[in-house]
This record gives sequence, structure tokens and C-alpha cells, in this order.
Amino acid sequence: MENQNVGFKAKVQKFGTFLSGMVMPNMGAFIAWGLITALFIATGWLPNEEFSKMVSPMLVYLLPILIAYSGGKIVYGERGGVVGAASAIGVIVGSSIPMLLGAMMMGPLGGFLIKKIDQMFEGKVKAGFEMLINNFSAGILATLLALLGYVVVGPAVEALSNFLASGVDLIMNMGILPLVHIFIEPAKVLFLNNAINHGILGPLGVEQVAQNGKSILFMLESNPGPGLGVLLAYMLFGRGIPKASASSAAIIHFLGGIHEIYFPYILMKPILLLAVIAGGMSGTLIFTIFGAGLVATPSPGSIFAYAAMTPKGNYVGVFLGVAVAAAVSFVSASIILKGSKQKDEDLDSAVSKMEEMKGKKSSVSGLISGAAKSYKDVKKIVFACDAGMGSSAMGASILKKKVKDAGLDTIVTNTSITNLPDDVDLVVTHKDLTERAAQKSPKAIHVSVDNFLGSPRYDEIIEELKKSR
Repeated sequence: MENQNVGFKAKVQKFGTFLSGMVMPNMGAFIAWGLITALFIATGWLPNEEFSKMVSPMLVYLLPILIAYSGGKIVYGERGGVVGAASAIGVIVGSSIPMLLGAMMMGPLGGFLIKKIDQMFEGKVKAGFEMLINNFSAGILATLLALLGYVVVGPAVEALSNFLASGVDLIMNMGILPLVHIFIEPAKVLFLNNAINHGILGPLGVEQVAQNGKSILFMLESNPGPGLGVLLAYMLFGRGIPKASASSAAIIHFLGGIHEIYFPYILMKPILLLAVIAGGMSGTLIFTIFGAGLVATPSPGSIFAYAAMTPKGNYVGVFLGVAVAAAVSFVSASIILKGSKQKDEDLDSAVSKMEEMKGKKSSVSGLISGAAKSYKDVKKIVFACDAGMGSSAMGASILKKKVKDAGLDTIVTNTSITNLPDDVDLVVTHKDLTERAAQKSPKAIHVSVDNFLGSPRYDEIIEELKKSR
């Protein structure tokens, strides 16, 4: 039963990564739209009737097409992206609401079908006709999918979106929105944060912005307050390495917006989930009371991103909600840590506890057995996380400096698990994501860490590289 649960969780994570993989590469465009909205709409900081004309086209056309292109590209490269983007125009035009969810469907569908069509024609096209077949097969497929989206998918997704929006409105009207943190906070720690934020809350929030100019949904998962409270509690009442590293983690989490940095501190003591749940509920209650909201997803979830995405007249409610969430989480976590009977704490202990909780086999060396490569083959090291931007970028930066100081010429970079390159030699991931990374790059060496901020595995990698040179 435990193996089945782990397998199901891995599948959910994989699906969540796929959803976030369509949104995360385009966050710059989302932020641009949010800033233009916050600045130039009638209730914005610098109302401008001419500039505000950009808001609707970006929301209705640009963002869905970018999402559809990214979805098709994930499935079948540039060709899949083009067909996916063209296919999405049907759901966009055939609906009266922003079609982010529709684009998430049509993009991958277009990529998948053109991939199958190319496989069907492979080896059967006479020389000289390749371009003709390639271009017209893609064009005809995109036409048919656009028509399908206009007639069938668009109206169906609009009905689904309206149903979900009605459910959200009902929850908000009943005053029970804070209770969603009972589900959101544990899901975040299990690396479903990007799926929740970008796959579910984001599209619904965009619809609310189109109607009301702001949305509270952008703040449910991204609130940095609960995580900050736990890290502050570790700074004062923790022990060992967690206490020493909590201050750096707090800066990275709160200012840098990389929430994954506090997950190991929760996994070290799963009962701390109660602290972040309490903090999240308290913050959302304040947001609700003040009618606060943001104009777009704050990604990463930094307090600076919150400030940039807060519309005029909402700063008190937004910042107070973050502060209350941090305070409640801090008090709750402090009580838990002070009452803990455990004498010594370190981040390595979180690994065994996490494996016990999730039913995963321990790997003392941090390497997956049976790797096809050795350290003498390592020329490219890739840090991989769920989205490929936050924690992996931080880990890559740390190891890159160590590689430079050691005088090695090894390339160190970062990406999402979904986009791991074929030529990667060594992959560094969080323990909970290594299984998926190994499936994506089975021939690479895989190193698992429990904390991207400062892991002894980094020094072990450097030593292995030196010995093999």
C-alpha cells in the first residue's frame, strides 16, 4: 500500500510539474500584464486610458497563446509548440472568458497529435516532399483543432471555469476560505506547490482580476508569512545545523521568494505542518477581512513580488496578512520546538524521517545505484527542481562557485526535471524528486540532497571530480 501511495504521489507531482511547466516559462509576461494592470487601469496608480488598452489583449490573447505554445513544446518541441499555439485560437475566440485552462488543454493536445502524425509519415515521404508534408500536416491539424476548440472545448471549459468560480465565490461568501490551508500547506511540502499555484489558483485568479481588478487567490499558496514564521522559530528555538542555517534560509525564502527552502525544516518535524496551516489560515482571514488581493501571481513568492503585484489601496491588508501569518506560524512553531524532547537536530535527520513518512528507500551515498556514468565522464552538472527556477538556481550557484574555486572546468546549470537535457552527466535534486529525475535521465549520475542551501553532498561531488581528473 505504501508503494502505491508513493507511486500515486509521484504521478500527481509529475502532472503538477507539467502544468507549471506551461506557466513558469511565461511568468515574465504574466508579471508584465500585472504591472500594466496595476498602473494604468482606471483604479490604478497612474490611470491612462490609452495604455490600459493593452490589458485586455494581453489577457485574452497573449497569455493563453504563450501557455499553449509552452504546452505543445513540452510534448514535441518547437513544432508541437507552434501547432499547440495555433490550435488554442479556437478556445480563445470561442469563449467570453480568459482561456488559460483551455490553452493548457489545447497546447499539449496539439503537440501530441502532430507528434503522432509525424511518426505515421516517418520513412514514407518521398525525397523533396518533406517540407510540403510537414507544413501542410501541421497547418491542417491546427485548423481542425482550432475548429474543435471553438465549437466544443471552449464552451466546455467556459462552463467548467464558471462552475469552479462559483464554487470559489460560495466558499468566500461562507467565510470558510481560510480552511483551504488545511490542504494547501501539506500539499506544498510534498512539492505540489507549483501545481496548486499555477495550475489551479492562477487561472481562477486571472478571471477574478478581469472582473474585479484583483484576486485573493494569488495569495493562498504564495504567502511567505507561514514559512517565515517557522524559520524564525528555528532561529530562536532550534538546535544544531537547523538553527545555524535558518537565518540564511529565512532571507532566501522571504526576500528571494524560494519557498522550497523551508520544506526540509517542516519534514524534520511534520507536526510543524500545524504551524504553517495556522499561519496560512490567519493570513487569509486578514486578507478576507480587508478585501485584499493581487493583480497577478507573485512569482517567486517574495515580499518584493507581493509589493509589485499589490494594487492601489490594498497595501495595508496585504502586508498585514503576511505579518499576521508569520506571527501566528512563529508562535505555533515556537511552542512545538520548545516542547520537543529531541536533543539533537540536523537536516540529515530529516532525510530518514522523510523516507519513513513517504516509504522511500534510503540512499546513504546519495547516488542511485546502477548509474551508467562515472565521475570521470562528468562534464555537465544540472540542478533540477520542480520548476527549474527557484531552489535549483540557488543550488547551482553554490556549486558553481565551488567548482570555480577547485579549478575545474565542469559546467553547472539548472533546469526543471521536465527539461533535463540529454547530455547531462550528473543531476542534483531534492531527495523527494530524485526518482522522477532518474526516470527522465536514467544514464546520468544522480545525487540527492535534503537542502539546496548547504548540503555536504556538494563537497563530496567536488572531491569525486578531483579524484577522477
